[in-house]
Amino acid sequence: MQFSTDQRFILNLSIVGFFAIFSTTISKNPVLPLYASSLGANEALIGLISAVSPFAGILLSFPVGVLSDHLGKKRLLMLAGGVFLTAPLLYLLVTDPILLIPVRFFHGMATAILGPVVSALIAERFSVTRGERIGQYSSATLYGRTLAPLVGGALISLFVIVPGVFRYQSVYLAAFFSGLLVFLLLLKIPDEPKGALKTISPAVFKESLVAFRADRRLLATATVDMGTYFVFGVFETFFPVYLIGIGVEAYLIGIIFAVQVLSIAITKPFFGRIADQKDPRYQIGAGVFLLGISVSLIAVSSSLVLMIVISLVSGIGISLSTVATTKYVADLAKKEQIGASMGALSSVMDIGHSAGPLVAGLLITIFGFGAGFFSCFLLSMVIIIYFGFATRLIH
Repeated sequence: MQFSTDQRFILNLSIVGFFAIFSTTISKNPVLPLYASSLGANEALIGLISAVSPFAGILLSFPVGVLSDHLGKKRLLMLAGGVFLTAPLLYLLVTDPILLIPVRFFHGMATAILGPVVSALIAERFSVTRGERIGQYSSATLYGRTLAPLVGGALISLFVIVPGVFRYQSVYLAAFFSGLLVFLLLLKIPDEPKGALKTISPAVFKESLVAFRADRRLLATATVDMGTYFVFGVFETFFPVYLIGIGVEAYLIGIIFAVQVLSIAITKPFFGRIADQKDPRYQIGAGVFLLGISVSLIAVSSSLVLMIVISLVSGIGISLSTVATTKYVADLAKKEQIGASMGALSSVMDIGHSAGPLVAGLLITIFGFGAGFFSCFLLSMVIIIYFGFATRLIH
């Protein structure tokens, strides 16, 4: 079967995304808390170690996006490839669990660079089918995220008879080989035209940020992603706790969550194609509504079938919204600022993902699960209205 140049390009990027997210996910789930505990970490330190990686995305995604616009995307991708290659080996050198904190931050840099730069690269190359192509790449990363915990758990079980910590270190060796594949595949990304290297000064970052904030449509779309991942953070953190509380067994919880992940992975290319053909603003609003309403119904549901339906609908909502927001931002951004816009979108998304469990945790502690989950619906409605007015969808 013959592939066109564009098909080979997106296939190569999708394989990169699969192994990249496989590498980072297998490094944390389920091995990270087990490895940290075996090195002597208590629960508080384990929580801190687990929370470090997302902060790399918050801090670095926007600056990385700006740099990609001025230094060239291939250079930034090779930097990410270097991190994917070396970070897994650093876990093998750790003897004190406190050292896992800088290692996790360093590893988090890889995805903080890769995500916005690849989105910008796809958006620039595929102006007509960018939604569908972004959906294909995103689906590949989700398949890697789904497979990683299964492989990691299998490796830990396989080497359980080996004394010491090798059963955990074997997982990081698998992450290294995945990172090696990522690095080699990134070498095949076409080089950009000569002259891509530009002078960088602090003013460049300020100008890019001001330009992003000045466009209320870009700002509103980023707010949508922040809200979407706020709700998703609440879902992935407290839905398992709620399910355990009503007596659902652990293996069934795994199935319920797998339904959500697979629903996102399977539907994203399809919804991306719709976003290319129709006005993505309507798709964004529909996705946020489905996510908000499905999560709000958790506390009034007890049937396993209903829980699976909630997981399925929430996954469809996330898929609808997130592929359309990326496409819409690419449409709105100036060509020379696509990387910066994708980086800003990614940074704001990570803020929402981190804030969701914190805010909902307080609400659930004070008022119970019903209030925590219903707050997600209220937030979704506020965001839909704000987005509608900001993008002139609502007149």
